[in-house]
Amino acid sequence: MTSPDLTVANIEKLADLFPTVMTESVDADGNVKMAVDFDLLRQELSDHVVEGPQERYQLDWPGKRAAAFAANAPIAKTLRPVREESVDFDTTKNLFIEGDNLDALKLLQESYLGKVKLIYIDPPYNTGNDFVYNDDFAQSATDYLERSEQADEQGARLVANPESNGRFHSDWLSMIYPRLKLARNLLSSQGIICISIDGNEVHNLRKVGDEVFGAANFIGEVVVTANPRGRQSDSYIAGVHDSLLIWARDRSSAVVGGRPLDPEQKGEFSLYDDEIGHYRLLGLRQRGSASRRVDRPDMYFPIYVSPGGEQISLDSTDGWHEVLPRKSDGTDGRWMWGKDKCRRDGSRLVARWIERRGEFDVFVKDPLVKSGAERRRKFKSIWDAKGFNNQNGTQEVKALLGGDFMSFPKPVELMREIVLLGAPDGGLVLDFFAGSSSMAQAVMQVNAEDGEQRQFVMVQLAEELDPAGDAAEAGFSTIAALSRERVREAGAQITQTLALVSQPTDVGFRALVVATSNMSDVLRSPDETDQLTLDELEGSVKSDRSGEDLLFQVLLDSGLELTMPISFEQINGHEVFFVEDDALVACFDDHVDREVVYAIAKRQPLRAVFRNSGFASDDARINAEQVFREVSPATDVKAI
Repeated sequence: MTSPDLTVANIEKLADLFPTVMTESVDADGNVKMAVDFDLLRQELSDHVVEGPQERYQLDWPGKRAAAFAANAPIAKTLRPVREESVDFDTTKNLFIEGDNLDALKLLQESYLGKVKLIYIDPPYNTGNDFVYNDDFAQSATDYLERSEQADEQGARLVANPESNGRFHSDWLSMIYPRLKLARNLLSSQGIICISIDGNEVHNLRKVGDEVFGAANFIGEVVVTANPRGRQSDSYIAGVHDSLLIWARDRSSAVVGGRPLDPEQKGEFSLYDDEIGHYRLLGLRQRGSASRRVDRPDMYFPIYVSPGGEQISLDSTDGWHEVLPRKSDGTDGRWMWGKDKCRRDGSRLVARWIERRGEFDVFVKDPLVKSGAERRRKFKSIWDAKGFNNQNGTQEVKALLGGDFMSFPKPVELMREIVLLGAPDGGLVLDFFAGSSSMAQAVMQVNAEDGEQRQFVMVQLAEELDPAGDAAEAGFSTIAALSRERVREAGAQITQTLALVSQPTDVGFRALVVATSNMSDVLRSPDETDQLTLDELEGSVKSDRSGEDLLFQVLLDSGLELTMPISFEQINGHEVFFVEDDALVACFDDHVDREVVYAIAKRQPLRAVFRNSGFASDDARINAEQVFREVSPATDVKAI
């Protein structure tokens, strides 16, 4: 009976834009309500670290503000193509990026904003050791003690055993937090993220994931039997499982796939069908000693069924059949749902005539989930197949590369299940802790099996391998190098298999590397320059960068996908790049003449890019712009 509460509406808008700033507060009547953490909102909108702690319900740790700042801070870096490390560079839709994943995620923000269907990561498990991801905001032990008030200004410890009080947890959280914030931006509205983790940080990951993606978007936790023999190093109880935590970008529109049906299930589900697809029936009534009506009287009530069984009601209706949970073996029975749920989800209830009992009974529809061109069973919360054993991952790498080069990478069969869960009908799959790239192999393999079009983006740091290890002896200096080779070999193996059925599958990838900007630092104050140095500062592009290097920086700056088709032609002695049917045309040569400019303008591209120093003078650049205004006025012309 009132006008809309604009404050509530604005809070909901902020929750959609910045879910990490949402918290809870208590109103005057003691009711919990959603609220905005203005300290965190200030941080999201600030270009520097904002101080000012405040009590609130949230996961907090020393260094969190710096980690949030790190997610938003810009970087002067780019992605450089490496053709010689690539496979099918000109035609593939897959990417392999070598470099720190925090940098890579920042560089991908424009080109892949809201485009990723499935993100899977297997981040480093926290064993209390230092991380190879040496972020600028990572703290030393001394910094941590001071910030967490466990040491005074002179460094004297104020509490005993500070390591057990959270430093290693804080380091791990500071590492994962900005990466998750950036990853969320890349997820599509239908997308999900799956994260493998062990018991050391599963509790913290659940909290930080709920903060970043929103607790309402949590899909579930899957227990994966990763080591059936158990980790013998564990005290008291040998751990046999890892956890897989899953969040959606938007739970209401998420597309979550399922497992293929076995022959018995296909028969079971083929009995019933309606507008939602195939389903089986599960009895609504509960029986047995744990289902006594005396324990849950609110779940014992009549349900009324129309004479022909077409309709169900919770209200008494003349001429309708009254159905109650029946006794069984002398034990009371009750419904599986309460009355409120029956009303709310009544469309899932159906009545069936039971001939042998001569009465109606009530059932719940258990539908299949839509996965690509077919329907499948919903995944369950425990995955216990033999193929999920991490030892299988070790053997898979050994079979492909000929040596025991990695310790317990995730097995392809597990990655295959995750692909079917998160990208059942195709789409882009991102793994920014790629390791040996088990996920890339799984994506190619599932594509070969079901014919769907999935693409992958793998990101792996050039982490050095043990120089005395088998991998180094085989010629692999870094995990990234080993990972790329694994994708090559897996792709070749899949291609050989597909040759028998003639089904095309993309098994290539464009190799890219995170690098410093292509542009030189030419900013100088007047007293730092003289006539001799002015010539050296005239060019703004680094001398060791190629035209293709500059092209990929333009793709990133323009928000274009990095797998767009690229071709090049020689026009009047100059190299000209053509991207995606003239969506972008670029020439980065020196001394670009009018003939080249005119030839490009006649193609009427959407965008045309030149090197600023490629024009002999400002007049030449202005004349080039005039050519486009006359020949192709719709073209966006830019010089870098």
